Amino acid sequence: MKALNGAISLPTATRLFLSVCTASFAVASSAQEFTLHESDYAKRENNYSPYVDQHFPQNVYFGDTHLHTSWSADAGLAGATLGPELAYRVSRGEAVTSQTGLPFKLVRPLDFVVVADHAENMGIYDYLDRGDPILKASENGRKWLEYFQAGEGIKAAYEWSAFNAKGEDPIDSAEMRSRVWERVIENAEKFNDPGVFTTFIGYEWTSGPGSNNLHRNVIFRDGGERARQVEPFSAFDSDDPEDLWEYLTAYEEETGGRVFAIPHNGNLSNGMMFMLRTFDKKRFDRKYAERRQHFERVVEVTQPKGTGEAHPVLSPDDEFADFELIDAGNLTGTVAKTPEMLKTEYAREALKLGLAENARIGVNPFKFGMIGSTDSHNAIPSTREENWFGKIHFVEPSPHRRDGYFIESSVDSSLSIRDVDLGASGLAAVWATENTREAIWDAFARREVFATSGSRMRVRVFAGWDFEEQEVNRPDFASQGYSRGVPMGGDLLPGPDGSSPTFMVRALRDPDGANLDRIQIIKGWLDSNGRTREQVYDVAVSGDRTIGDDGRCREPVGNTVDVPNATYTNDIGSAVLAGYWKDPDFDPNLRAFYYVRVIEIPTPRWTAYDAKYFDIAMPEGTAMEVTDRAYSSPIWYTP
Repeated sequence: MKALNGAISLPTATRLFLSVCTASFAVASSAQEFTLHESDYAKRENNYSPYVDQHFPQNVYFGDTHLHTSWSADAGLAGATLGPELAYRVSRGEAVTSQTGLPFKLVRPLDFVVVADHAENMGIYDYLDRGDPILKASENGRKWLEYFQAGEGIKAAYEWSAFNAKGEDPIDSAEMRSRVWERVIENAEKFNDPGVFTTFIGYEWTSGPGSNNLHRNVIFRDGGERARQVEPFSAFDSDDPEDLWEYLTAYEEETGGRVFAIPHNGNLSNGMMFMLRTFDKKRFDRKYAERRQHFERVVEVTQPKGTGEAHPVLSPDDEFADFELIDAGNLTGTVAKTPEMLKTEYAREALKLGLAENARIGVNPFKFGMIGSTDSHNAIPSTREENWFGKIHFVEPSPHRRDGYFIESSVDSSLSIRDVDLGASGLAAVWATENTREAIWDAFARREVFATSGSRMRVRVFAGWDFEEQEVNRPDFASQGYSRGVPMGGDLLPGPDGSSPTFMVRALRDPDGANLDRIQIIKGWLDSNGRTREQVYDVAVSGDRTIGDDGRCREPVGNTVDVPNATYTNDIGSAVLAGYWKDPDFDPNLRAFYYVRVIEIPTPRWTAYDAKYFDIAMPEGTAMEVTDRAYSSPIWYTP
């Protein structure tokens, strides 16, 4: 079916945007009247206002859980100079000057941010830059101070990288670790403004055995009173994720606080991120699966170093799977990827593998929601194509980033990551009751979150057993969704005999961005033979296009991109899409998951804006257009 698509007039779409902040995306329908259920009247017995006891999430908050500054050793020692204070200021909407001297401002402030500098020698650039005497206590510290004083800091960067590759701490100063962590906490507390702008205390654990990416961002729910009772657990302590979880367990048990870890860039792990073995090559057991599910509630599936939702080799029937891929090798470009590695790198495949493991051991180790973030190393959380300030200071806007290398392989040039390969991505979006640490962290914990590749579209989905097609237009869409179904991130319990799951989905475009092409539901399941399967369904499309009996719309939305001028128009697509879908092949005896993907119309990629602004030609084969998108967290069904 198609719903709320091309038939919406421009004035109607404008009125819809005026109510953009309403949680239910309320869209009145003159052709359909709705009556309150008995349960709704029961709620009003004590209060005429039906909203007094309404406690479900009303708002979407957009943020970045993965922002680095010069306090990350790989950034600061490589020449980055902008620190945490600037990162917080720009995130809350202030205009700043980038390291290369360019003015920058976000189109709108972020609602929340995690300055997640790497735990390994966190703050070392700051100590070297100030000539802090604490560094004189170690041989490497004394030598690197001399390098910095002589203007040869790059030598320190190379030497630090060699130590880091071996997992050795070249400074090993407990005093420096303690002092830096205290300042991290102080900075987060200083800028936290409940109800307006939320900051979390956090850091990145940078495990990279054999240069295979196993990185996790650690995010505390709590304030300094609890976070001060620990110091960051780093890859110098261990590369094994289970050791990180042990540290997180101790934190929760000893402080009464809460914490989780967010993996990212499975695409650069050469098969290790979602491998079906522990770090010690043992098969998962129930305890392992329970601990992983407890601490890894969400996965970052889109960021500049590649989008990891799906891959065309794994999903050959999905024409949208080939999106902003970086898949040649490991993180440093030293080992090429083989096709068999892909299966344990990408989120969709991991979700399917999780169903199989659930059947085997009784717990799903890969039961995660999906978010995006920037992984920016220049303190600037930019995600918009026309306003992208790069992954690190040497990838900020300039004519030279058309020819630059973010990672230049010393083994094979085909394993390098060029600047033009990087994507302007991404954002984490959460459905929460308020803009506070507790409410946003809790949304992550229950997986009521979604990823976007940079834009601020809004997406909402509910699954239940008795939704009807016309109800997607209800003004109390969200209320009915919560009372009779489950939202993204939830578990759909078995329904009445003979019934199939029904879904209501709504999506609203970024008010400063592109129209929407379509809404899709991706289903994954474990069949009766124990094989994992997947299917993509279109549930709402823009314009006069139709969805066929196979559940797909094969007609493209069109394209208004003018690459030479880096422009597009919203003459195609829709500002709002809504759809109803009932699983046509549901088997109540089979495990399954469902998630929503929303695709925007084509727009100019950041490379097109660079080409226009700097009057340059991009290298042959460079992508110049992009179809930004959103991915909801899944809804799981377990017999």
